[in-house]
Amino acid sequence: MAKTQEIEYQQAIDWLFGQLPIFQRDGAAAYKPGLDNTIALLKLLKNPEKGFKSIHVAGTNGKGSVSHMLAALFQSAGYKTGLYTSPHLKNFEERIKINGKEISKEAVSKFIAHYKENQNGLKPSFFELTMAMAFDYFNAEKVDIAIIETGMGGRLDSTNILMPVLSIITNISLDHQLYLGNTIEAIAKEKAGIIKTNIPVLIGERQASVEQVFKNEANDNEASIYFADEKLLADEENKGILLGAYQKHNRQTVYSAYLLLQDLGYKLKFNNLQDAFLRVIEFTGLKGRYEMLQTSPKVIADTGHNEAAMDYLIPQLLSETFNKLHLVLGFVNDKDVLSILKRFPKNGLYYFCKPNIPRGLEAEKIWQMAKEIGINGNSFPSVKQALNQAIENASPQDLIFVGGSTFVVAEVV
Repeated sequence: MAKTQEIEYQQAIDWLFGQLPIFQRDGAAAYKPGLDNTIALLKLLKNPEKGFKSIHVAGTNGKGSVSHMLAALFQSAGYKTGLYTSPHLKNFEERIKINGKEISKEAVSKFIAHYKENQNGLKPSFFELTMAMAFDYFNAEKVDIAIIETGMGGRLDSTNILMPVLSIITNISLDHQLYLGNTIEAIAKEKAGIIKTNIPVLIGERQASVEQVFKNEANDNEASIYFADEKLLADEENKGILLGAYQKHNRQTVYSAYLLLQDLGYKLKFNNLQDAFLRVIEFTGLKGRYEMLQTSPKVIADTGHNEAAMDYLIPQLLSETFNKLHLVLGFVNDKDVLSILKRFPKNGLYYFCKPNIPRGLEAEKIWQMAKEIGINGNSFPSVKQALNQAIENASPQDLIFVGGSTFVVAEVV
């Protein structure tokens, strides 16, 4: 990349991060529910979302993994495949990919320059503008299909402007209660907002408490509804490179989507599905899902960050072979941290840290909450210092886990 273009890119990124409110960084100040801004923004860009087919993926947990595996499925079958996910772990371009290749810095700079010249008084959030960039890019590059992950919720999420060929809701659990509601049923209602008239919807996990919420919404919209447990993938075929125990459910969801997509006319074969399971990292660059960072001592990082994710994650950690368990944990300040901490074993060695974002919860506060429930540990001013101390303390036969927040994992992968 030429020096001038590099400068232009850096200026564009600085403007994007400096001028616009970012939920992942700023929390509530950046949350803009509703689609009015999105509608106006996409109209300004001549409605690029109408120029490509899409699959829309919502849910509390698993939507990132499901989105990446779906992208890998289409890539394996030879489709030019767009993928839009959030947040990014290392660099902004991770959010927008075609066939696993990140959007170029030149394309980012060009889009931002065009928007700044024609913004017409609009004041979008970071997420809204980033999503519009993705849609504009996918349209310009003429993708065959784009897998679009919601940001948060569903009904009022900016991505809900789409008219996809298939909607997917992976599961529902308590998360983002401040914005989506304090009960499983209320959150399900928000997620169910992506169900559209006459567009099939797939529910990844059948949950008795919210099953009827989805059925009612589908009925109101005359949308066919399917549950991923209706046609089970054989155990010997439900295997892949993603090691988290929760990935079994995600693979089942992708298998059910694969069957529905075949019915919709997409030329997908079973070997493409197996490819997606086994080569999703190669195809899409997915990171941070029960990812082993080193082997001696073993260090595992996972982006799971709510109670439901921990209910899968912690038993799997405890099933690993190790002498001592070291846990490097950090959180953001709008999570129910105490409920999450209660799920961890009390006999581990804990290193509490603050992810390097404004929403990061101070390590001392985590330490105080942990102490109240009988978990002892030390606090560190940064993720790096906490992990370095854990590695220094650990023997080659020990296990170190890094997690609690996507933003903690982002600093170590």
